[in-house]
Amino acid sequence: MTSAAEAAEGSVLWSQEVLGLHAVAGPGGSVRLGPPGRHWDTLLPLVEVTATGHGRTWSGERFIDTSIGERLAYRAHETVRDGEWRCTTIALDDPVTGLVAEVALRTCPGAGFLRSQVRLVNEGGVPLLLESVSSLALGGLADGALGGLTLHWADNDWLAECRWRRSPFRDQVVRLSRSAHGHEGRGCFERFSQGGWSTGRHLPVAALTEQAGRAWLWQIESSAGWRYETGEREGAAYVALFGPDDAHHQWRRTLAPGEGFSTVPATLAGARTGGLDAAFGQLTDCRRRMRRGHPDHTALPVIYNDYMNTLMGDPTTDKLLPLIEAAAAAGAEVFVVDAGWYDDDAEGWWDAVGAWEPSDRRFPGGIRRVLDAVREHGMTPGLWLEPEVVGVRSPLARTLPPEAFFRRGGVRVTEHGRHHLDLRHPAARAHLDRVVDRIVGEWGVGYLKLDYNINPGPGTENGGESAGAGLLGHHRAHLDWLNAVLDRYPGLVLENCGSGGLRMDYAQLAVTQLQSTSDQQDPLRCPPIAAAAATAVTPEQAAVWAYPQPHFTPDLIAFTLTGAMTGRIHLSGFLDRMDPDRFDLVRTGLSVYKELRRQIPDSLPYWPLGLPGWEDSWIAFGRRGTDADWLTLWRRAAAPGDDAGDSTRTVALDHLRGARVTPTVLYPATADATAAWDAAHGRLTVCLPRPDTAVLLRLDGRAPLPGRGD
Repeated sequence: MTSAAEAAEGSVLWSQEVLGLHAVAGPGGSVRLGPPGRHWDTLLPLVEVTATGHGRTWSGERFIDTSIGERLAYRAHETVRDGEWRCTTIALDDPVTGLVAEVALRTCPGAGFLRSQVRLVNEGGVPLLLESVSSLALGGLADGALGGLTLHWADNDWLAECRWRRSPFRDQVVRLSRSAHGHEGRGCFERFSQGGWSTGRHLPVAALTEQAGRAWLWQIESSAGWRYETGEREGAAYVALFGPDDAHHQWRRTLAPGEGFSTVPATLAGARTGGLDAAFGQLTDCRRRMRRGHPDHTALPVIYNDYMNTLMGDPTTDKLLPLIEAAAAAGAEVFVVDAGWYDDDAEGWWDAVGAWEPSDRRFPGGIRRVLDAVREHGMTPGLWLEPEVVGVRSPLARTLPPEAFFRRGGVRVTEHGRHHLDLRHPAARAHLDRVVDRIVGEWGVGYLKLDYNINPGPGTENGGESAGAGLLGHHRAHLDWLNAVLDRYPGLVLENCGSGGLRMDYAQLAVTQLQSTSDQQDPLRCPPIAAAAATAVTPEQAAVWAYPQPHFTPDLIAFTLTGAMTGRIHLSGFLDRMDPDRFDLVRTGLSVYKELRRQIPDSLPYWPLGLPGWEDSWIAFGRRGTDADWLTLWRRAAAPGDDAGDSTRTVALDHLRGARVTPTVLYPATADATAAWDAAHGRLTVCLPRPDTAVLLRLDGRAPLPGRGD
C-alpha cells in the first residue's frame, strides 16, 4: 500500500489506458479523475459529498463543488487482483470532519469499462448527517470542444420502455459568459428516479459522444434511488453519478463515529472510436462479467407464459392443459402460469394477494396436476409471484408485525390496494422463504417470474431513519434474499419484472437471470422496445413478448416472433386454436431461434440505423458474433407525414466493409424479403415489400476482398 508520505503531488495513482483516464494527486493532496493532460480546474474531486452543515462551495442545482469533496485529501492507495478484476482502492480523508472515503475502482485488463463504489467511514468524534455521495465523478471531457458533443439519454414508461433521445450538449448546457462573471453556471443536465420503480421515468444509463467517434457511457446500479448530472466545468464536460440523495429521494444517513456507509455501484464504459455502438459493446461486456453466474445465461430456453394477450390473469386447469400441449408441440421449454393461480377470493385477487396458496376453484385436482402436465410434456414449470407486496385484504396484512411493512410517519404505506414488505424484518423474510420453499422445494417449480406492480413512494421510516434510507435498506435486503434463494436452489431461474420494464437496473440484473422488457400488448408498438432493450440489459437477459394469435395474418405472426428473437423469446397466444399453417410458422420460428441462440451470449449489439425512435418506420438491430452477424429489420406502416413508406432501406455496416458477406433470410423462410450486399461501400440494401413486416438475416463471411485488408 502506498501512503501519503510516499505519494508526491502529480503522482498518477491509477490509470486505465482503454478509457484514457487516470487518477492523479494534486495540490494539497486532492485526487481527481479525468483524461491525462487536462487542466486541473476542469477535473472534479474524486468524491463529492454533501452533509448537513457541510454543503457546496458554489450553490445551485449541481451536486458537485462540495466543501467536503474539496477538502478530501490523499491518504493511501493499493491495487489487488480479484479473479479477472483489478481493484485499486484510493483512501482519502477530510481533516475537518474526520470523514474517510475509500474509492474502489474496478476494471479488467484490456477492457473499456470501470466500476466504482465509495465507502465512507466516520473517524471523527461527532455524528455526520450525509445528504448525497457520488459513486463516480470525473471531468475534463471534450475539453474546449463542447460544441461537438452530443448528449444521449433514455426515457422510460410503462408500455414505452427504452426510448432514447439525443441533443447537442450545448442545447442542454448553454454557453455562458464565464469570463464576465468569474463563476460557473448553477445548473446542469440531470435525470433521476422516483420511488421504487428505478426505471419508471428514465433509464439509469446515458452517454456523451464526440463527432470523431469517442463515446462515454454510464449506468448506475440501484433500485432505490439514483441520479446523474452532466454539465460544464472550466470549458470541459463533467459527469457525476449518484445513488439516492436527500433532495430527490428523501435519503439521509447519519454516520455515528466509527460507522460506515457504501454507495451504490456505478459503471463507466467508453470507446475512442465507434461511437455509441462501441461503447454499448463495452458495457455489455461489463454487465456479463459483473452478474452472478447461472446456466440460464447460455441455455436460453424458450419460455411460454400464459398471460399476455391470452389468459390475462385467469388461469384454470381446463384453460391451461390445451395450452401446455400446444406450447410443447411448438417447441417451448419452460411453461409459466402467470397471475391469478392463487385467486380464490370472490372480490378479486389484486388486493388479497400475499399467502400465495393455489386456488382450489381454479385447480379442482390441485395445481400440481397442472405442474405435472408441464413436466410430462418435457417443459420446466414456472409460476408468477409478486413477493414484496401483501394485499390490504390478505390475512397476512393482520398477522405479520407492523414493522414488517413500509411505514411513514407511523402509518403503514398503502398503494393500489397493497402494502409493501420491508425485507430487513425477519418475519417478512421468513414468510417469503416459506413461500419459495413450498413452491420450489415441494412443488418442483423451476422458474419464478417476480413482478413488482406498485411504486411505494420514497420508502419507509424505521425509527429515526429517512424514507430514502429505508428504501435503500430494503433494496439491499431484497438483493440479499434473492441471492440466498439462488444459493438454496442453484438451478432456479428468476425473471425480474416491474410492470414490464419499470425496475430494469443492474442491481436487480446482476442477480436475476432475465428481465421483462415491457408489458406492451400491441405487436406493432414492440419493435422500438425490442430493438433498444440491449441498451438496458444484455441480449441473453432481455425477455421480449411474442404473442401470435389464431386471427393474426402470417405477416403479423412472423412480425411478433422476429422481434422476440433479438434476445429471449417470451411466447404467448392461443396456440391451441391455430390452423396448421399458422402453427407451423410459430414452430419454425422457434426452431430457427434454437439454432442461433448459442451465439447470443457472446455477441455484441449494434444499431445500424441508430437507436430507434418511437414512431420510426424502419428499425434495425444487429448482433456481432464471432463468425457471423445477425440483423433484424422491421418495416412499420409510415406515420402520417412520414416519407419512409419506401419498401427498401440501405443499412450501413462499416465494420464489414470490404468483406465477402452472404446475407441469408433466416426467418420467416417464406418471406419475399431480399437483401443485397455492396462490399466496397459496406452497405446492405434490404427490401420488405409490405409494411408491418420483419425479417431476420444472417450475414455470413468475414474474409476481406483482395487488396482491402482487414
